[in-house]
Amino acid sequence: MSTASDTDSARPVNRLYFAVWRWHFYAGLYVIPFLLMLAVTGLVMLWISSTSELHGKRARIQPGAAPLPVSQLQVAAEAAVPGAHAVQYIAPMGPDRVAAFAVASGDERTGVTLNPYTGEVVETFPWAGWYDLASDIHGTLLIGDLGDRLIEAAASLGLLLIATGLYLHWPRNGAGWRQALTPRREGGRGFWKALHGAVGLWISLILVVFLVSGLSWAGIWGGKFVQAWNTFPAEKWEAPLSDATHASLNHGAAREVPWTLEQTPLPASGSLAGTAAIVGPVTIDSVTAFADSLGFDRRYQLNLPDGETGVWTISHDSMSNDGPDPSADRTIHIDRYTGNVLADVRYADYSAYAKAMAWGIAFHEGDLGAWNLALNTAFCLALILVSVSGLVMWLKRRPAGVRLGAPPRPAEIPYAKGALLVTLALALAFPMLGLTLLAVILLDLAVLSALPPLKRMVG
Repeated sequence: MSTASDTDSARPVNRLYFAVWRWHFYAGLYVIPFLLMLAVTGLVMLWISSTSELHGKRARIQPGAAPLPVSQLQVAAEAAVPGAHAVQYIAPMGPDRVAAFAVASGDERTGVTLNPYTGEVVETFPWAGWYDLASDIHGTLLIGDLGDRLIEAAASLGLLLIATGLYLHWPRNGAGWRQALTPRREGGRGFWKALHGAVGLWISLILVVFLVSGLSWAGIWGGKFVQAWNTFPAEKWEAPLSDATHASLNHGAAREVPWTLEQTPLPASGSLAGTAAIVGPVTIDSVTAFADSLGFDRRYQLNLPDGETGVWTISHDSMSNDGPDPSADRTIHIDRYTGNVLADVRYADYSAYAKAMAWGIAFHEGDLGAWNLALNTAFCLALILVSVSGLVMWLKRRPAGVRLGAPPRPAEIPYAKGALLVTLALALAFPMLGLTLLAVILLDLAVLSALPPLKRMVG
């Protein structure tokens, strides 16, 4: 492994620059493949949800005089898939849109869309489609918890990549912001370096939002820390609790339950608890009539009771693309026997971080309007460009043979309080980043530097 020149070593700024560059390089080697995967699968999900909508619920029909009772639509949906029973109803997005049911037969779940005025089946399809496949790759690489941990490490290192990249591309030595924000029209590696830095600078803030909102779902930082700390407390409900959590209402890889409720236990039917809401028999018609009276903007979703203690769950939230306003989130649980409302959770009941997540997720998914769709599309394409330009820069400077071509490590690194504090804060805030940094430090100092053959290969 080579070291910086004597001239560079004599200048503290240069020594720090080389040290930061080396960390940026190592982080990039691991992170870039994941950023490419996240950008491509993100584009797939973005455009599927904005054009065809999940499970075909954007299909249009000719409005009739009055819609049929939902119970009749349920019968038609179940008849379309022999032996199946309905588990979820999705109200139409508008008067000229289809209604939808998810029906289950064993472990298989099928989607059925219907004309709400005639009961005619418009389409049947496997509930898990291309969107769900892209979502599963996006979240787990199709390998479960191991994939989740690998992606969490990459997202955590991505924050380090942003911090080090901003330092490396920050205007210095007489250069101004115009040069930093605009790629120079020079050839060779200089062009790719300027392009990489300028585009990275433009997208850095949005990338932070995307990484933090994604990490909030990850298994360690999300599941064990921020989501656990911001989970809605079920103790606020004066109702018995089920052993199941709200996450059980998600279907496969799809995230349909508000982030702050995923770890919250569901209330259980079978008591006299709650507030009176439905008078008379508690059926899908009376429950949907109650939901219609709440005045949701666009559609809502209704999960049917599962088991003897199951509840009716009415939900309208940005997680499911039900409407354009995250502050209109609302989740209501109704006792299947008494018709009493056991729980009613609104956006106002969320913690400050959960409210930020509601908006962050809607922004992440491109749900806030045409501008959001255009911005996210441009962002994903820019992220691909930044990743590819980084690879091109490495290939252009990498020595011939099997050498990795890591930036030179200064023999001495000057004490930089600000840099150390930023690194320490990131490592403490994001456990996977701290563990990964420790592993890289041990590899770089204890293994690569100690073994001459590996030292020559890296340098």
